[in-house]
Amino acid sequence: MAFLRSSIGLDGAQAVRGRGMLLRAPAMSDYGPWAELMARSREHLTPWEPSWRRHELTRGAYRRRVRHYQREAREDVGYAFLIIDETDDELVGGVTLSNVRRGVTQAAVLGYWLGLPYIKRGYMTRAVQTVANLAFNDLHLHRLEAATMPSNATSIRVLERNSFRREGFARGLLKINGVWEDHILFALLAEDFVLSREVPEAMRR
Repeated sequence: MAFLRSSIGLDGAQAVRGRGMLLRAPAMSDYGPWAELMARSREHLTPWEPSWRRHELTRGAYRRRVRHYQREAREDVGYAFLIIDETDDELVGGVTLSNVRRGVTQAAVLGYWLGLPYIKRGYMTRAVQTVANLAFNDLHLHRLEAATMPSNATSIRVLERNSFRREGFARGLLKINGVWEDHILFALLAEDFVLSREVPEAMRR
């Protein structure tokens, strides 16, 4: 059986334009806005994320984060983007494609976060649509996977608005805020995404 090429990837500096937003790789020049937004959003993000380390928001920790993202992009195993509002060039959140698997799988895991001042304004629904387009049309993936806690109704809505389908339930999947939490499993296939884009947006709200 022939395996699909594993050399498909993106330039680590590539930016992707979506509806009213730009997705681009994090750079050291983003440290100030990133640290400020994360600090303002800490209480909002804490219930949905792994426990923050003591020095999570320091410049050194951010530098290591950026280098990690750059290395993953070079190796075609992960891609991270900051979400920038094009109207005012403001950082509003981030989205990642991690655990990229090639060969006969052609899949990745979707992750995302949104700063507290920008919730419930449609940013993440549009960002997920943009990164899904990138995943299927530029990275040539076939499947995007996502997992969310049952209590995270906002995250569930984001996935369902982007035509992700529920596929199962994983007990104790991730250690979130110090506790092993159950998660609902979702996935979106390339063919599902093509079909979803043919449905008028007003019908998918």
